[in-house]
Amino acid sequence: MTTGNQLIERFEKYANPQLAEKWDHVGLQVGNPDLPITRLMTTLDVRPEVVDEAISRKVDFIFAHHPIMFHPAKDLDTRNPQNKMYANLLANNITVYAAHTNLDTANGGMNDWLAAQLHLEKLSPLVPAGNDPISGEEVGMGRVGELTKGMTPREFAQYCMDMFQVKGLRLIANPLDQDKQIKRVAILGGSGQDFYQQALAMNADAYVTGDVSYHFAHDMIANHLTVVDPGHHIEVIAAHQLAALISQWRDQNNWQFDVIESKVNTEPFTFVVNE
Repeated sequence: MTTGNQLIERFEKYANPQLAEKWDHVGLQVGNPDLPITRLMTTLDVRPEVVDEAISRKVDFIFAHHPIMFHPAKDLDTRNPQNKMYANLLANNITVYAAHTNLDTANGGMNDWLAAQLHLEKLSPLVPAGNDPISGEEVGMGRVGELTKGMTPREFAQYCMDMFQVKGLRLIANPLDQDKQIKRVAILGGSGQDFYQQALAMNADAYVTGDVSYHFAHDMIANHLTVVDPGHHIEVIAAHQLAALISQWRDQNNWQFDVIESKVNTEPFTFVVNE
């Protein structure tokens, strides 16, 4: 029998909660980690349809990247879909744990996975965050690395579409830079527009991040920084990578539970284009 606490203890040696940003809410979200795990499901988001999936697949532990409880509930009115989701989790004895910005910062975590998708080499942190409290190694959010060959901004945008398997993305580029070569790339999963100045300071030719707003985009153009916004949902890679990591620990420790990945697509946006 393996409890949630045993898994959490092992994971927090890998991505310690102390690495999380102060505003973040990582760790236990819902449920009782003292209970044994029989089937664990990894996911990017915990949404009502994901919880329905977990119930139908007899899951008792959800391991997510995005927390579900950023803000306290003001009431427990289950006519609210979010509150109904909490009630369904509790009624079915499902524990939910989330690793967010601590996983973004940890070595071997989210941003290393994303950098690997772009085949970036010679990696270094984009935003240094001191030392890991367990290993003592230097850590930081985001990554900066080198492409194996140079590309124009449009070529790089297409490359990102292919590597992240997205149907569309936003390219932010100064018209004067259409022929410049992209070789050094910064990447930060999620919403990383606040850190574009760090990408400039690290001499990045391009920056890959999600959720870029209108006014930030203008500032990026003025600074001749090419930016590719493939969306927040590219972090869905976490479902697969976490499943592989937890399966590895399970086998090493002779833990007895199943590990599955959510099949629900939680991307909220659909690209609509003129034919």
